[in-house]
Amino acid sequence: MARANGVDLVEIAPNATPPVCRLVDYGKFRYEQAKRDKESKKHQHATKVKEVQLSPKIDPHDLGVKTGHAIDFLCEDMKVKVTLKFRGREMQHTEFGFQVIEKFLTDIAPFGHPDFTPKLNGRAIVVMVSPLPRNKRARHPQQGEGDASSPPAVQPRPQNNHQPAAAPAAKEASREETGTGGFANNPFAQLEIKR
Repeated sequence: MARANGVDLVEIAPNATPPVCRLVDYGKFRYEQAKRDKESKKHQHATKVKEVQLSPKIDPHDLGVKTGHAIDFLCEDMKVKVTLKFRGREMQHTEFGFQVIEKFLTDIAPFGHPDFTPKLNGRAIVVMVSPLPRNKRARHPQQGEGDASSPPAVQPRPQNNHQPAAAPAAKEASREETGTGGFANNPFAQLEIKR
């Protein structure tokens, strides 16, 4: 029958009794199968993992920058691996590292939650943070009220109010009274000048 119709005979279920076959154009069958597979892959969500590295002696400003990066990743539905590495004698006081990790986790709590408690793994403390669902997650700090694609609002420049001409003279008089010569902490203010 397949030869008569100019199509291929494809075995669908070889283990069935009797075996099930179909008369199809094999090229078209493979094309439709590939299309179905591609469609099913669209609905799968591959999670990306980004890493943020910390140290026990991290500066508060640097910690804030790293926190901002982690929040960006979590708002883009990525997982964040937080690693705090100890170097040299820092291993003697791992409690400082755990304090830094706890502060970091409390800062990003509105955006993600740790998958497990932070644990010491060799010379590093490691913890994975997963993003919260979109409806439970806080709004991204940089996004503001509008939508992410909208440009930021332009702030009007403040008008430069010129001071009257008498103001510089008043400043000069106050400098002479204090003896600072224009500097707030002049090291030479206490010296006597002989003429």
